[in-house]
Amino acid sequence: MRVLVTGGAGFIGSHTVDLLLKHGHDVVVLDNLQDRVHAGRWPPYLDAAVRAVSGDVRDRELLGRLLREADGVLHLAAYQDYMRDYSTFLDTNASSTAAIFEIIERDRLPVQSIVVASSQAVAGDGSYLCEAEFGAIPSLDEQVQRPDLLSPALRGMTFVPSPRSDQVLSSGRWDHTCPDCGGAARPVLIGEDVVAPVTAYGVSKAAAESLTLLLGARLGIRSHAVRYTYVQGARNSWRNAYSGLLRRLVLAYSQGLPPVIYEDGRQLRDFVNVRDVAAANVLLLETAAGQQVYNVGGGRAISVQQVADAVARRFGGAVPRPQDPPVYRVGDTRHTVSDISRLRALGWSPERTPEQSIDEFLAWFGAEDIDMSVLERADAAMSGQSVTRVAAPS
Repeated sequence: MRVLVTGGAGFIGSHTVDLLLKHGHDVVVLDNLQDRVHAGRWPPYLDAAVRAVSGDVRDRELLGRLLREADGVLHLAAYQDYMRDYSTFLDTNASSTAAIFEIIERDRLPVQSIVVASSQAVAGDGSYLCEAEFGAIPSLDEQVQRPDLLSPALRGMTFVPSPRSDQVLSSGRWDHTCPDCGGAARPVLIGEDVVAPVTAYGVSKAAAESLTLLLGARLGIRSHAVRYTYVQGARNSWRNAYSGLLRRLVLAYSQGLPPVIYEDGRQLRDFVNVRDVAAANVLLLETAAGQQVYNVGGGRAISVQQVADAVARRFGGAVPRPQDPPVYRVGDTRHTVSDISRLRALGWSPERTPEQSIDEFLAWFGAEDIDMSVLERADAAMSGQSVTRVAAPS
């Protein structure tokens, strides 16, 4: 196929481009070379076989010209941050998705397949069960290994928690509770049916998902939305230190600084290697039928503290611990691990471990010319805008 990859010079995009070329596709990359990622320059790792076009996905004239040459589209360009750029999230992530389908319909273009990047952020804090009502509930890691541990009937009894309020977080209470009895609530794997975003970024991705399924079906195009979890590995830009656990840890250790561990470090995450994500993207573009949302995760529940410990071992430094008093970040979720059984049914599985992702990132990071001030500037900006706050546990 002739494939247009928006955001193709980026972290996920470039790995996806590499795999597309291996599969024999002709690839055109559209990227705006955002300062926080590329500093306005094409990265050296982008394959020379790619036709690289500098521009913005919000430029409809440019987008139309490129779509006229495409059989397939991987729409990976996105704006993601923890800062309060609410309108930019919607404009970049949702409006651009609508524009792709609008141009295809208007110009009657023969695009066959579209994959749109989404995010676990669409699901917010995910799904929970009340421990008092249902008794012992398997851990997230047990659920990952044995999805059948929770019956369909039990899954039907889950609830989606409300976002944790600032009042709760500022008192150092991190875990969700049952809204009925106030007792302990336990997380379950997040299915693709959960739509409960707690950030403007998540809202923008939820809108992009809905547009993808709705308009793909209307136009008869194989269209899928792909919910990435916490993607790790080489080429994850160090310039954006506002988010990304691994890059923030590595930036801190590289400067001899104590890494910031938000909340209590026990948050469970679903880290997935970027090359596994690329494999999912290409699989869906080439073969998947119908209109569907797919979770793409690492198939393992691992805590923030465990990742921090693993990075500390590689640097030979002191093991980081949560701040005292604790620091939290507005919009963070507590425990989020995705159910990836839908994608597994297509023959895909994550092949790489979080430890491999750490090593791949460190090898790439060590070859880069790093501006070490980015972490300090990012932390100051988040604190200045009250994105990060200090708790005062009683």
